Amino acid sequence: MDQPPSPRDVVAGLLGDERLRAILRARDIGALFKMLNSRGVSTRRLASAADITQGRLYDYMTGRTRVEKLSMFEQLADAFHIPGDLLGLAARPWEPTTPVPAVPLAEVLAESDDLAAMDAFREADRQAGGGRLYSAVVRHLQVNVAPRLMDGTTGPSVFGAAAALTEMAGWMAHDSGQDVLAAAHFAKALPLARVSGDQPFAAHVAASSSHLSLQSGDAKQAAHWALTGIEIARGGPYLPSLTARLHTMHARALAALGQSSPAVDALGQARTLLDLESDDPHPWLSPFDHAALASESALIFMDLGRHDDALGHAQEAVRLRGHGRARSLALSRITLAAAHVQRRDLDAAVGVGTDLLATSPTLGSVRVAHQLDGLRDQLTEHAGYPPVREYLARFAEARRTRTLLLADIMPPSRGGNGCGDNTNT
Repeated sequence: MDQPPSPRDVVAGLLGDERLRAILRARDIGALFKMLNSRGVSTRRLASAADITQGRLYDYMTGRTRVEKLSMFEQLADAFHIPGDLLGLAARPWEPTTPVPAVPLAEVLAESDDLAAMDAFREADRQAGGGRLYSAVVRHLQVNVAPRLMDGTTGPSVFGAAAALTEMAGWMAHDSGQDVLAAAHFAKALPLARVSGDQPFAAHVAASSSHLSLQSGDAKQAAHWALTGIEIARGGPYLPSLTARLHTMHARALAALGQSSPAVDALGQARTLLDLESDDPHPWLSPFDHAALASESALIFMDLGRHDDALGHAQEAVRLRGHGRARSLALSRITLAAAHVQRRDLDAAVGVGTDLLATSPTLGSVRVAHQLDGLRDQLTEHAGYPPVREYLARFAEARRTRTLLLADIMPPSRGGNGCGDNTNT
């Protein structure tokens, strides 16, 4: 059953749109209602959210009546979560405050060290995978961050650093095939982010938890985490790419649940948000870009059985992924090969699979190894076709080498499914 878009979500997705901003500067509420209605919000829902009759709504939309009273502008700002300054109002009670406490110089220097460590871990992870970096991240947390959490003189920024590095440890555990451990790290990162006052990062952790729930096959829990993240994000600085990531995870969960129209709608919202002007940089958030969106879109359409759409997005993901992102490129190629298999284009699947054989066997990603095994299983069903049979023989040889080199981090059993590129790095 289709889920109608929330007026607040639609407004949130348009806050960076200059057309909406011009309407709000002009205080043209009729034009605002028409814009929201054109984005799929029914007049009944608009009237209900604004707490006015549909007759009054139509008067505004047709220009027969204009909003003039200050109290009505305030009512509408609160109903649709329009920041007060866009309507010439004072900041609304629900808008986040950003106090700027005095921060000791020592803490500033420590946070700078944490950011440098985060960047170093992130860059290494993109190339080498998280399997062998996990212990280094945990040690940095234990030695350089945890003692400062117990120091009564530190400010909230240390909790932000602890949240970011704990979430990164979760992703590296996930990349090592240890999803139970990853979930434990995410569960610890969320309250740390809340204590730090960093609402965007708290929402980011919710998106990570949504991804992990999908890997374990719990689509309902994945949808819950995505919606939780969207709600948390409303309380912090507006970051379109973060909200795009959350809507993408919601779309993936809906697709896994077989809810086609709502999934496509949520994906459309994500694409609209990602096309907005660039966000202000956030020190801890990893980027969610068009390559990641293309990769996730391919998985969504594969779940929905729309194989041609899945193929197009998978091809875009490979095209956009640079060779400096070894794991992401491998995951995108696996999705592309799987899309070819779904379309019964076995020659194309073998062609992409051959490219995958060039993936470095030292890439410390158990997740990639598992997804390669999943592709092998799909192709095994077509082993009667000579090019596939020949490829599987080459794959088996490459797999033996990979298993040998990953023996120190490979867990005894496979876990999870789906090869999305919605990674922390």
